[in-house]
Amino acid sequence: MTDLPIEQVLPELCGMLECRPSLLVTAEPGAGKTTRVPLALLKTAWMEGQKLLLLEPRRLAARAAAHYMARLLGESVGMTVGYRTRLDTKVGRTTRIEVVTEGILTRLLQHDPSLAGYGTVLFDEFHERSLQADLGLALALESQRLFRPDLRLVVMSATLDCATLSDLLGQAPILSCQGRNYPVETRYLDRRIAAPLEQVVVQTVRRALLQDGGSILVFLPGMAEIRRVERRLQEAALDSSITIAPLHGELPQEAQDLAIAPSAAGRRKVVLTTSIAETSLTIEGVRVVVDAGLLRIPRFDPRTGLTRLDTVRVTQDSAEQRRGRAGRLEPGVCYRLWTEADQQTLLPSRPPEILEADLAPLVLELALWGTHDPADLSWLDPPPTGATAQARSLLIQLAALDGKGKVTEHGRRVAELALHPRLAHMVLRGGEQGLGNLACNVAALLSERDLLRGPSGWRNADLRLRLDALERDHDPAGGAQYDRALGQRVHRVAAALQRRLSGAGQSTGRKASQLDSLGALLALAYPDRSAQRQPGGQGRYLLANGRGAQFASPDALATEEYLVIAGLDGTGQWARIDLAAPVRLEELESSCGPLIQTVDFIRWDERGREVQARRQRRLGSLVLSDQGLSDPDPEQVSHALLDGIRRAGVANLPWTRELHQWRARVAFLRRIFGPESNWPDVSDQALSERLAVWLGPWLGRLTRWDQVQRLDLTGPLQSLLTREQQQRLDRLAPTHVTVPTGSRVHLDYEGNERPVLAVRLQELFGCRETPRVADGKVPIMIHLLSPAGRPVQVTNDLAGFWTTSYVAVRKELRGRYPKHHWPEDPLSATPTRRAKRPGEREPRS
Repeated sequence: MTDLPIEQVLPELCGMLECRPSLLVTAEPGAGKTTRVPLALLKTAWMEGQKLLLLEPRRLAARAAAHYMARLLGESVGMTVGYRTRLDTKVGRTTRIEVVTEGILTRLLQHDPSLAGYGTVLFDEFHERSLQADLGLALALESQRLFRPDLRLVVMSATLDCATLSDLLGQAPILSCQGRNYPVETRYLDRRIAAPLEQVVVQTVRRALLQDGGSILVFLPGMAEIRRVERRLQEAALDSSITIAPLHGELPQEAQDLAIAPSAAGRRKVVLTTSIAETSLTIEGVRVVVDAGLLRIPRFDPRTGLTRLDTVRVTQDSAEQRRGRAGRLEPGVCYRLWTEADQQTLLPSRPPEILEADLAPLVLELALWGTHDPADLSWLDPPPTGATAQARSLLIQLAALDGKGKVTEHGRRVAELALHPRLAHMVLRGGEQGLGNLACNVAALLSERDLLRGPSGWRNADLRLRLDALERDHDPAGGAQYDRALGQRVHRVAAALQRRLSGAGQSTGRKASQLDSLGALLALAYPDRSAQRQPGGQGRYLLANGRGAQFASPDALATEEYLVIAGLDGTGQWARIDLAAPVRLEELESSCGPLIQTVDFIRWDERGREVQARRQRRLGSLVLSDQGLSDPDPEQVSHALLDGIRRAGVANLPWTRELHQWRARVAFLRRIFGPESNWPDVSDQALSERLAVWLGPWLGRLTRWDQVQRLDLTGPLQSLLTREQQQRLDRLAPTHVTVPTGSRVHLDYEGNERPVLAVRLQELFGCRETPRVADGKVPIMIHLLSPAGRPVQVTNDLAGFWTTSYVAVRKELRGRYPKHHWPEDPLSATPTRRAKRPGEREPRS
């Protein structure tokens, strides 16, 4: 074995675990922790007769680690060392080290929470903080606490938040190990690139081939960029000794092995990879890294229920991991395709996946574990409540959870399929309907990237096109290219699913070529993304979840009335439809039957200013049918009409002058005697709040605003008063006052602090005291008018007016109205409505 830095601390590591159940190991890249620690632990006393689990974040890394350890032991994979991934397992009866992808641990724990037969679980490259790693650690800690205090948990990484993780593991000790990285020269760009990324990458690779020795590892954000760079390099007429080797998880095993294996003597490799090669893998012969500085990550929006792939800048810790690849075996060079100034602006690390992911799989696993509340488990970062609630709602729609959040029998079967719950639900229900073959193909297809590639600008969202190409194994019409290697992988996944269905006693049913049921199948998985075409002819659709979606370019599917959308880019007001299938209304009703609601709604229509009474069948936000109600509930009609009246405002009811005065009189008495007097509050706000009490009983079968405008409000308003109050109202706040001439003059209560009596001055001759209301509490305000009806004086002290102001007023009025009688002594004069009595001469002063 090659001497590696980790070997210097292996005795201490084993000693720490002799008396402690948990340990943190931080080791720099190249230290050898991934392969040496499991082999060392296998020899400890507590591991006798037990197996060890080594968790790797990726299938490629799991297979590579297993093969490497097997070679160190001089064995084949499947003997002492084996591996398990979702689609590939090589373990035997003698296997004691199982290298597994992180989801496998969850499955093992769900089947046996005590993890019997396993003595140690190693979490490798934990700094990547995948959702499955966080879940696996939370369940393993619970298993250790409840069932297996002897179970050893070891968390390993090159970079860790050791203090927080140590607390989570019960103050676990921390063991650090130096790496064996050789010096790496870092070369930045002088200025930011303006050319296409692929062009700059190819130029850098060609320069590195001329200036630097060794093989080159190129980090690109995704497979599309890998393909474009590969094509450009093939067109660049490189030396025949140079091999272009793509490396990503979708490649066949042979292609992956070619990229990882050392080059033959005299040959060099240019390995084009994604972030998959950041950790765990050592690619032989690499001493140059070209880092494009980008990576592609999924981001889930619980508000929309959509996951989108975002291309983001690399983080500082990822950039360092990539840089370290150049110095694993000898001094190397790292070309960073960004400036040194940009380096300072990079985020330190990516947020944990649990904070940004679709949590439906996690919530289902927790329910299967028996945990309704994630807070019952120990997490480095607990799942966000919004995403958890959205996931639980989806799982209830899929019948995987019941209304209380407990896992159903169907939910247990969903969890066993190792698919997203949407797709697992579709496969199981499809199998029950005799469509298992088609359902498995659709699930496998949707679990992978798009197997069709078109020229620049090519878009076709029809899922049927992909299924047809998959079945016929050839390029479809329209200029798209079919990825046969990926198609073969899809076939393998589909076949595995079909075997699972057959093993469960379900028929896989008809051939997948019968695509007439595709929309109905897809609606089983995506009921919330069932979509209805919107008016306007712009290819826009309303989804059942309330979001909008549209085609980015003209598409034949845009003529369909209903779609089920499997692929969406969730950015913007209108998400882009990437993958969909048509569905007939009757199919939608069959697939989503339990989710369709019949809703009778009676509501106020502002535009028509009337009550609308309709019956709708709805799938979320989609209106599947709409018809009028012939005999709506009168009480609901009344409520809807009252709602319309509130919106219009109480002030817009048909008030007469008399009714305005009635409100003012009642308001006056409430103000004078106080709220405790029980005189009602008749302000606009109070009347609006109590509209149902005083107006509701009088609406009868009215439904329109124009009918309300013909309503007499006298009765409804009087109902606010008791019989006694109605009688007292006329006594305490009379509508008229009788003046000395015998005239009944109107009292105006509206808009004034006190009631106002507007009367000609001559009609009050002989009146010594100011009239009062409210049981004599309030003197009225008198507006004394001239013979022409114009105010000449305002007073609430009539006696004082006669003795003070009258002299001046008399002088003015005599000059203005000489034919009228203006006595010197108004208190002894006879009041009059006329100018002068016949034959009467006005006395000289």
